[in-house]
Amino acid sequence: FFLPWLDTSKIRSAVYRPWYKLFFWLFVADAILLGWLGSQPAEGVYTTAAQFATLFYFLFFLVAMPVLGLVETPRRIPNSITEAVLEKQSGKTAAPVEA
Repeated sequence: FFLPWLDTSKIRSAVYRPWYKLFFWLFVADAILLGWLGSQPAEGVYTTAAQFATLFYFLFFLVAMPVLGLVETPRRIPNSITEAVLEKQSGKTAAPVEA
C-alpha cells in the first residue's frame, strides 16, 4: 500500500536507474532465498541466514528505495519512445541527467 510513497525518485522506470536495478535484482534473489530457507528446518545456520535475509527484505523497502530515489543519478530519459528504440538499435548509451 505504501510502496508508491516509499519510492522518492522522479523517474519510475528501472531502465534508467542503474543502482535501483541492482538492488531490485538483489531483492529478487533475497525473496527466492527466503522461500528456500522457509522450507529448511528452523535450526542452526538456516535460522541465522533467514534473519539476515529478512532484515535485507525490510531494509530494501524502508531504506534502499527512499535513499536511492534521492541519491541516484538516473540516465537521460528519451524525448519519445521512437528516440529510445532508435537509440537501442544503434547501440548508443544515454548520458546521465543533469541535476
